[in-house]
Amino acid sequence: MATSVDRRAFLRKSLILSLGSTLFMSTQGQGLPDPNNFVNFVFPLDGDFLISSDGIESIKGLQVSVKLLPRDQDPIDLYVNEQNAALKNGLYEAKALLAEGKNVITVLDKKTGRHLAITVFWLKEFQYYYRLSIDDCIYCMKDITANRLTYKSVFENPFFGFLKDLHLKYGTKVHLNLFYETEGFNLSQMTDAFKDEWLSNSDWIKFSIHARSEFPDNPYLRADYFKIRKDCDLINREICRFAGPELLNGATTLHWGEVPIDVSRGLRDSGYVIQICDQNVDNDLPPCSYYLNADQRRHINKRFVWCDHAEKIVFIKSAIIINTESPDHIETCLAGYKVSNGIKPMYLDLLNHEQYFYPFYRAYQRDYKERVVKCIEWAHANGYRPGLETDLLTRPILEDLTTSKRS
Repeated sequence: MATSVDRRAFLRKSLILSLGSTLFMSTQGQGLPDPNNFVNFVFPLDGDFLISSDGIESIKGLQVSVKLLPRDQDPIDLYVNEQNAALKNGLYEAKALLAEGKNVITVLDKKTGRHLAITVFWLKEFQYYYRLSIDDCIYCMKDITANRLTYKSVFENPFFGFLKDLHLKYGTKVHLNLFYETEGFNLSQMTDAFKDEWLSNSDWIKFSIHARSEFPDNPYLRADYFKIRKDCDLINREICRFAGPELLNGATTLHWGEVPIDVSRGLRDSGYVIQICDQNVDNDLPPCSYYLNADQRRHINKRFVWCDHAEKIVFIKSAIIINTESPDHIETCLAGYKVSNGIKPMYLDLLNHEQYFYPFYRAYQRDYKERVVKCIEWAHANGYRPGLETDLLTRPILEDLTTSKRS
């Protein structure tokens, strides 16, 4: 995401979205209703990640009420996973029992033999976790390199020292999205003198690509598959060199986060199967939503986590941009999601930007630490635990999603 002062002031407007009344329909991950379908799923939708509050949990699994909207008034005899569906208030409903992991929900019209299927996930342990993510990271790397002969630890760097304090006090896990270069420095110059220390902290620190540099704004708005693959290869290679592949994470927040679909495909094929951003819609904020359309964004703003099966990409909505919220408004911002959606977000990405930490930066925030601590304390007080999304999305699911659609 960009770091210009004007855009940051722009983003200080409320991030609690007006969800509107548009009903998002999905057939096999395309994110659009198919007028030829005899029914469309209302709940759940293809690619949804469900949480315990979506149904009734027992030792057998999670029982949910599947809701379907028929295309027309023609008589149909619907079965959902072989259970008869009843017509209620214009929707067909049936119970479905979901096991942990990936689940296929099938709908059959026994009158005509027509059928549909969607795939959803219920990961019992992937709910009510949070992470702290930091965009635009490069100054901390420059400082560590400049002080490689005097620092005995990367945590002597003030920024990483702050992050370690958070980890020691709260158990917070941190993801840093890196620029490749800034004035007078690039990651090829980053010292590898602390590689062992990075590795020893790889359970709570992760790195990924953000962009080649801060400017120009929106660097991937018109980029192609090969451009993003080149930048991913460049940054991933340096992360592996100075820190080790254990520090690479399969998730990223791309700079500005508005791209053609081929850029998201390039990220996926570079290992970034989880793509995180604001998912703005129905407001005057920049979309920050990769290639997703408005209906898909509305749905993600309700669910916070969604998989586009057609592309094998998981999208997660950032819950807050910390540097755009004053400390006294942070709790209101985060609590507002439950008020507007009726459910707590299943995963909180608490997003901030590095540069506001430093007194030399033109938009320095003296209360930088206070804002971050407010977010983390709110998360803990409301039942969230520290956790990285790539640790929580079980290995078989990640392996399935990372099977590239391209040769």
